[in-house]
Amino acid sequence: MIWATIALLVFIFQIATILLLEFRQPSKAVAWLFILFILPVIGFVMYYFLAKEYRTRRKIRQCGIVPEEMRLTAFRRCKLVHRPSDMHNGEFAHQERLFRLLQNSTLSPITGCNQTEILTDGKATFGAILQAMEGARHHIHLEYYTIRHDEIGEKFKELMIRKARAGVEVRLIYDGIGSYELSESYLKELHQAGIRTECFLTPRLAFFEKRMNYRNHRKIVVVDGIVGFVGGINIGDEYLGRDRRLGFWRDTHLKVEGDAVYFLQEVFMKDWWFTAKEKLSDPAYLPEHNCLSDEQVQIVSSGPNSASEEILECIFAALSVAKTRIYIATPYFIPDDSLLMALRIAALSGVDVRIIIPQVADTKVVLAASLSFVEELLTAGVRIFRYQKGFIHAKVVLVDHLLASVGTANLDLRSFYSNFELNALLFDVKPMERLEADFMRDLDDSREVTLSEFQRRPLRRKAGQVLARMLAPLL
Repeated sequence: MIWATIALLVFIFQIATILLLEFRQPSKAVAWLFILFILPVIGFVMYYFLAKEYRTRRKIRQCGIVPEEMRLTAFRRCKLVHRPSDMHNGEFAHQERLFRLLQNSTLSPITGCNQTEILTDGKATFGAILQAMEGARHHIHLEYYTIRHDEIGEKFKELMIRKARAGVEVRLIYDGIGSYELSESYLKELHQAGIRTECFLTPRLAFFEKRMNYRNHRKIVVVDGIVGFVGGINIGDEYLGRDRRLGFWRDTHLKVEGDAVYFLQEVFMKDWWFTAKEKLSDPAYLPEHNCLSDEQVQIVSSGPNSASEEILECIFAALSVAKTRIYIATPYFIPDDSLLMALRIAALSGVDVRIIIPQVADTKVVLAASLSFVEELLTAGVRIFRYQKGFIHAKVVLVDHLLASVGTANLDLRSFYSNFELNALLFDVKPMERLEADFMRDLDDSREVTLSEFQRRPLRRKAGQVLARMLAPLL
């Protein structure tokens, strides 16, 4: 009897702990309680090491230091956009509240002297990045979630080594979870050439410091502080369509030259300080540049070191003011309640809301969780499409002709609340027209899901989606 009482008290303590620490995210608390009821002891151990955030999050917020003089240099050298009337996009004349939010909720300003190029697959992206690296004279900074020692990974390694031996500073950050298969021999060759590499939270460190839940999902390349890249493509052959199961890989990446590169660089510098404990304070990392075009771009980053969920806030605010269209492409669609409500209200208000998700996914549980949201969105008038040509990994949001978002963040809870992410907001007609054209081509390669068809799915599939939905906050 006494052992039963002790077990009950321990169980109550575990429940109380989860409720206390996750009170800000009730859906996450419910998911962990579900696991706890299935695995009473193991579930709590998993929670303690994988998800407990209250102290770790504060600790991580202390990371990411950029010398103040470097930040001031970036601001001095930028053409900043201060008022809605300064925006090229006439729609912002009536969106002062959105403009103020974009200014106030992020650490990076809207910059006005940029030239961008949309890259829509691995071949184009790798070609552009390798070409930029080939022309490097001072430094190459790379930060990736996944780096593989395969054919394209070998090309990157060889070029990094060659440039380092030519006197170019080369630094590389890779995520400890996303790149756990990266071989020691790969890194050893880089080190022997004088290349600095840093692992962002090694699996062992992440486990013992209870940071397993935090992943650096960013993909950043900065060359000489003048050319930058951000988007959905990591370094791996699968991004060239060489994965036999997934086949053709559809993705979106962004090349940017100009002011916005300063703020890509700033994010890299923060992450470098966190991993290497080295402050990069040489003004040569933020050189003056020729203004090639006047496109307006804003870099938005978020993560456990952020005061709030900046990327989520920006996307939610944009969706909330949509008048004509919302186009979304995402490989993982697990919206929080605010985004789900914004999408439903937009559709019910007559906005053309279309979402493309994969037909075939690299993670079946996440796909099941994504599909669990489909019926309620279809009921509200949202149009859902499933990509048929291969695997769609693009992370794109288009709102009216107001703005577009391209970057590393999926429309899921992990990207919004746990991962280190990075998106670029675009405000000019040219990149938005290109993204719209790409989206329309993707629609041609997709099949629309109808409500009647979806409601006829087998009972076992419905049950699987319900279960995945319960676990969605943890995926």
